[in-house]
Amino acid sequence: MPKASVYHIQINVSDARRSLPFYKSLFSHLGYRIVDESPGHIGVSNGTTDLWIIQSGKGHLKRKFHRKGPGLNHISFGVDSPESVKKFTRDFLRKKKIKPLYRSPRLFPEYHKDYFAVYFEDPDRIKLEVTYVPRRRKP
Repeated sequence: MPKASVYHIQINVSDARRSLPFYKSLFSHLGYRIVDESPGHIGVSNGTTDLWIIQSGKGHLKRKFHRKGPGLNHISFGVDSPESVKKFTRDFLRKKKIKPLYRSPRLFPEYHKDYFAVYFEDPDRIKLEVTYVPRRRKP
């Protein structure tokens, strides 16, 4: 069987007018480029993984997301150093007045002795993370 990697992730949002500016700014800070957009969606790519942020249909808006339930818990974006995590926190989260979760950024040695991350939420409370881990596991 060939080696696989994540090709794309789709996140449905409750209010595109609120979420698309958040995600466009986030993805810009993380080096993604917009490959497609409309008033109801954006598609971005870093050349390896694409992400699609799409307005949920009206018939599905009553159900609210909760990361502790079945389904997505969070998405982590890997960066090259703890300094990059700190810079992201300063240049993106603080400027947008987005509160980091779990007293982050900080080390999370329970995951890996050098695991350094900041956690935060999107407008629908989907948990996101920017992470530095020095040695990645081989697939």
